[in-house]
Amino acid sequence: MKQKKQTYMKILMLVLLVIVASVISLGVGAVYISPVEVIQTLLGTSQDGLFILNNYRIPRILIALIVGASLAVAGAILQGILKNPLASPDVIGVTKGAGLLAVFVIIIFPGASMIAVPIAAFLGAAVIALVLMIFSHTSGAKPYTLALVGVALGAICQAGIQYFMIKFPDNVNTTLLWLTGSLWGRGWSELWFLLPALILTPIIIIFTPKLDILNLGDDVASGLGERTRALRYTLLGIAVILTGVAVAVVGTIGFIGLIAPHIARRLVGIQSKFLLPTSALTGALFLLIADSVGRGLVPPIEIPAGIVTAIIGGPYFLYLLRKEQSS
Repeated sequence: MKQKKQTYMKILMLVLLVIVASVISLGVGAVYISPVEVIQTLLGTSQDGLFILNNYRIPRILIALIVGASLAVAGAILQGILKNPLASPDVIGVTKGAGLLAVFVIIIFPGASMIAVPIAAFLGAAVIALVLMIFSHTSGAKPYTLALVGVALGAICQAGIQYFMIKFPDNVNTTLLWLTGSLWGRGWSELWFLLPALILTPIIIIFTPKLDILNLGDDVASGLGERTRALRYTLLGIAVILTGVAVAVVGTIGFIGLIAPHIARRLVGIQSKFLLPTSALTGALFLLIADSVGRGLVPPIEIPAGIVTAIIGGPYFLYLLRKEQSS
């Protein structure tokens, strides 16, 4: 009982941290707004920063929170169903698949509608997931083998991305900005693309007990009456949708789906009903801080959030890899 109370307190502290970080982040940028002014503007007692907050920073903060949470939850799900602590959307190739089709649209159809790139990114993520499912169904591959297949597919997609960038160098700047992952220029219109992630939230909560059962092993899960393959496909589909809509809006931001679940496990343990919401809060906070650092370090120049997450996530990934090898 005491441990459960401590867990709830940790989750509450994360919620408060996200709120505080959001208020601070709203003031960061080329035009600085103090936290006091931000609060006064949000409460309607001041109009000084209303235009900047309402048109630029509030939607950007909301997008950062939803995208960070989506990538983190997708990472937690993938690590659970693949039984691989190093699995994440960018590691198993889902993010690379989204990037390949998005780059194809950006380079081959530069005059395409704004909605074309997000749709292409989502389809790219779905194709990689479909290939993984087909491979699993036809070969009976084990979860850890699927992770290796995902890495190979990601490498193929990365080669395709590099081919397009070398073959068509005219649009390489736009391509690089998207591939790096940035929230620059994102507003209310892009926020609507994230609606599927919000709709999936209650569905994920329903699946938390099943994810715990799946973590016990396929034999135990089957003995408890679970259809393990169908359950794994369903959870993989949810993870792909979360990743697809996130990457479609902000580009290929890496390492959030890897780092956030690990931090969450250290905080609340492995029980899914605590792990998934804690991962979501951690991922949201991670991306929010990364975007704030990118905006506030050398204003008015912005450093893409994907670069900041890579600087933090790269060394952490090496640490996890070394830890897994020594265990």
